[in-house]
Amino acid sequence: MHCIFIHGPVASGKLTVARELQKLSPLPIHHNHLAVDAALSLFPFGSDPFRRMREQLWRTAFQEAARAGQSFIFTFAPEATVRRGLIDELVEIIEAVAGRVLFVELTCSQAEIAQRIDATERARHGKLLSLELYQELREQGAFQFPALPTPVISIDTGKMKAGEAATAIHSKVRSVLNDN
Repeated sequence: MHCIFIHGPVASGKLTVARELQKLSPLPIHHNHLAVDAALSLFPFGSDPFRRMREQLWRTAFQEAARAGQSFIFTFAPEATVRRGLIDELVEIIEAVAGRVLFVELTCSQAEIAQRIDATERARHGKLLSLELYQELREQGAFQFPALPTPVISIDTGKMKAGEAATAIHSKVRSVLNDN
């Protein structure tokens, strides 16, 4: 079993690419906002109860997938309210059942983020839609996060369409999994 762990900044296309990837490899997607939205239903973003609930939801998702042998795609937006150690814990859960976590990094320029941030489809998941708020949060260090494990592939989504990115990821993941 494996987890394709797609991460990148706000508006880099994580969920869009994950959905395109799902068309090529019908793995379920557990995207970032499932836990974020659930925790937000009870607590303000970033509060201690919010953080604990979000962590528990992510941890439970990884544990149940590992227990069932269910490979999946996970999307993650690195930001300062997430403990870096949590990522290591999630990896350990998968590796404990001889699974693999394959990190996929999406990047894009600040200009691309500015063009995408208020897209209509982002509103469906309660995502950050204000360029001004994004810039303010960025200046305050809200999106600073320690380095994640080395990705098997890194893609600039400002230079590659979502379907092309998904095809590249699918090919790389198959190659990595077949080499082991």
